[in-house]
Amino acid sequence: MRRNAEAIEEGVAIALAAARLQVKNRILVDTIADDDDFAPEVFGGDAREALLALADEQDQAASNMSMLRVKAWGRHSDPHGTHDYRDRDVRNLRRRAKQYAAVAKRLRLLAESDDDVHKIVEDARTAAWHDVENNIESRLRIEAMRPDDDPDYAKMRDARMEALRLVDLQKLSSEVKAREKTKKKRSASSDAAS
Repeated sequence: MRRNAEAIEEGVAIALAAARLQVKNRILVDTIADDDDFAPEVFGGDAREALLALADEQDQAASNMSMLRVKAWGRHSDPHGTHDYRDRDVRNLRRRAKQYAAVAKRLRLLAESDDDVHKIVEDARTAAWHDVENNIESRLRIEAMRPDDDPDYAKMRDARMEALRLVDLQKLSSEVKAREKTKKKRSASSDAAS
């Protein structure tokens, strides 16, 4: 019984982490990429949707275990692979189906709870801010670093110079040519109009 409870708790914990990650990514896209305001109620809907989708997955897994259990019933030959179940696996398959179903039930209860949904959104928001903070810190560290602060400066200098020559200067050259071409077209258009 204790093993079942632990498996269910672990399944719920994994599902909650997945739901938080999904909401965190939505927060990052909506608030940073799309420049929307943070609206907890909007993300609460996302959290509920994520929990219910994960519950559906767990129900499907429970159903699959039940079907495998029915197929395994009465089969006593040697299995031909990892998922080729036999009669001796029936008990374990029944337990796994019950565990999946229990996880699905708990996820649906969490989706109905405003407090639990709010906690998921707040945890996702905190994780999103942490990602932004780490990104800013990393960029500041890289962009503000002076050559004498970087222990690998001399070692990486050749690679940086090669990247500058092959990528940055090529891009700059293309941009200059495109601007000159646009400038010539405008000049030709204004000459033709005169």
